[in-house]
Amino acid sequence: MVFQVIVPRQLRDLEVGCHRVQFLYQAPPAFLQANQPEQLERWKNPAGFAQVAGVELTLLDCVRYFHKAAGVNGVAQVVKDLGSQADPRKLARVAVAFENATARRLGFLLDRTGHERQAKALESFVKTAKSFVPLNPAQKPLLESLGLLDERDMRWKLVLNEPVEVDF
Repeated sequence: MVFQVIVPRQLRDLEVGCHRVQFLYQAPPAFLQANQPEQLERWKNPAGFAQVAGVELTLLDCVRYFHKAAGVNGVAQVVKDLGSQADPRKLARVAVAFENATARRLGFLLDRTGHERQAKALESFVKTAKSFVPLNPAQKPLLESLGLLDERDMRWKLVLNEPVEVDF
């Protein structure tokens, strides 16, 4: 298991006993915009209290950095497990600090995992989308013409270039 922390500066990963901590860099302006006090929670640990991301921020961060979070299917499992805990209004507010595609991908995964209220809160991002984006932007077709065969989700304006599998 790796404990991942998003930080506004470059830090080396470290090991504390049998625990690994991986630091994911996010540019300071984007970090400050997303990590507003109302999106953070206090977490008690042996050294005192730490500020950690709330459920809504965690879900969006996992979708933004899905390549570091076990891929699309790993993130889909996280969304299934945590999605019901997300407050739809808070989710919509914090999603403004993220890319439109990230909000749409999360909306799709919330919808796919049965969290309709939370997904509905992100529908406004589809209205401002100008084009379809791939569910998994890292997965490229061998030939450009093969990408045109992928299924499209009209509600979220996504190209479904990878199947989503979740344990229920």
